[in-house]
Amino acid sequence: MEKKTVVITGASSGIGKETAKYFAEKGWKVAATMRSPERETELTQIENVKIYSLDVTNQETISKTYEGILKEFGTIDVLVNNAGYSLFGPFEISTDEQIRREFDVNVFGLFNTTRTFLKHFRENKKGIIVNVASSAGKTTLPFISTYNSTKFAVEGFTESLSYELNDFGIKVKLIEPGVIKTDFTGRSMDHAKSETITDYNASLSNFYSLATGDSQQISSEPTLVAEVIYEAVTDGTNTLRYIAGEDAKQAISIRETQGDEAYVSMIKERFALK
Repeated sequence: MEKKTVVITGASSGIGKETAKYFAEKGWKVAATMRSPERETELTQIENVKIYSLDVTNQETISKTYEGILKEFGTIDVLVNNAGYSLFGPFEISTDEQIRREFDVNVFGLFNTTRTFLKHFRENKKGIIVNVASSAGKTTLPFISTYNSTKFAVEGFTESLSYELNDFGIKVKLIEPGVIKTDFTGRSMDHAKSETITDYNASLSNFYSLATGDSQQISSEPTLVAEVIYEAVTDGTNTLRYIAGEDAKQAISIRETQGDEAYVSMIKERFALK
């Protein structure tokens, strides 16, 4: 049987890198894309992984890489839209530039990458698109309002797109990870800061302390998400949503079974919000 090909964005670290490694272990041909492939050392050592330069905020690189992958592999079976990052801090002091960049990566970058690869899937009447959203696309936390907004957008986009592509044999899947042990809070997170507006400082400091403490207890390994992505791609079903992580399952379950008020009350109590 001919090996299938998966394209993964944001494969330089965390979930993207682990997903590339996992699919490679399963015998897939992997096109691992990232903004700075010259810095990558681990994936370059894996025989059936090929590294490509792709910046989801730059249509020229998306188109060029799409053509390069097709030329190299001949066909593409799966696209995993994983690239993303978070802006942390009070909305009021978040700059327009910070917010637009977050939407450019998490929403418009995903849109443009999907649109580019759709031509191949539609013409071949098959293919799978996997969008890595977040439990933050179904539930909320303070101080990540714009990140929540981007992931809510990805949720709505993916569900609606699944209807549009059904007649072409193209499946669309959503992955909803909870807190994952990656460098997401490092290079994959931006911070909104202000020297003049200090009214948020106390609640922000309290939230950050409690949230980081919680994350040590509830976070999952990125390999778990890679396994869930692989399941979504290979299970042969039309299932739309896949939750990754016990914390994500708990938060989403509370919201869905107990309602909005119960969820909001839980968050306020957990983070000592008035």
